[in-house]
Amino acid sequence: MVDSWERARRILEGARIPSDRLEDLRPLTGGTYNTVEELRLTDGSRYVLKVAPDTPGLRYESRLLVAEAEFYRRAETAGVPAPRLVTLDDDDSSVLLMTACPGDPWDGSVAEEERGCLRAELGREVAALHRVTGTAFGYPSGALGPLADDWRTAFSGMLEAILDDARRFSARLPRPVDEIAGTLRAAYDCLDEVTVPALVHFDLWDGNILVERSGGSVRIGGLIDGERMFWGDPLAEFVSLALLGDIRKDEAFLSGYREGGGRAEFDRPALLRLALYRTYLYLIMLVEAVPRAMGEGDIRWREEAVAPELVAALDEIEEATS
Repeated sequence: MVDSWERARRILEGARIPSDRLEDLRPLTGGTYNTVEELRLTDGSRYVLKVAPDTPGLRYESRLLVAEAEFYRRAETAGVPAPRLVTLDDDDSSVLLMTACPGDPWDGSVAEEERGCLRAELGREVAALHRVTGTAFGYPSGALGPLADDWRTAFSGMLEAILDDARRFSARLPRPVDEIAGTLRAAYDCLDEVTVPALVHFDLWDGNILVERSGGSVRIGGLIDGERMFWGDPLAEFVSLALLGDIRKDEAFLSGYREGGGRAEFDRPALLRLALYRTYLYLIMLVEAVPRAMGEGDIRWREEAVAPELVAALDEIEEATS
């Protein structure tokens, strides 16, 4: 059995932080993949230690912490509130140490009168992320192979990988895998419109947005859990930002996004790409339930809430490409 305290001390020493300053260690919940712990030192500073599991996962989940480390490096250059990378274990890239951000995950405690300002601020921060560009497309971890020169190659490979995972794990999907694959391939031409690889977090649901309260004010404290980051189409970001919903209804966010220089146009080609990105995320949410051995209650929620949204996205693709 792993001794969390001993592991934390070893990682701190490797980062040239005296391990005898470790005062408290507590597990952080909310995630479903990595082991995450908060480390509090005697001087009051806080760090987050993330350890990847050694169990089988989805293909894109290989070396996830490499992608997360890349996200934090790039977010820092963009001036976006996010953890700052301290160290990534260079042996197998399975351990990540980062600073802790202030605040708590966005939840029902956010009052309606606070929501508009926070969503607008979030829009400006996301626009700043999307101004950061890479040299090629895809996952920086190399989990699905080298970065690609074009978005069609990268994203079609991402879709094919999750469909392969669905077959491998015999995932319960609302339509046969081969039928889904055929629907998606008919829409790949629209991906050619994307020519610049932008920094995309791709997991900005409320739980990964920290809200900080201080002196009677409220602000975004940090964007966390950047492990699903890839270089791609900024439009893909809108899926998790409006999880199981429609980003076009989030006027405050879109106002802030455009104010920050982000482009948010929803013409027919953009809506087709958005349907592809929704399909990808919803496939991940349905397939990952198998290797993560989720309980029946969680599986039922995904089948009742996520599966219909997947079908709706596929229907949109079929209508647009028929």
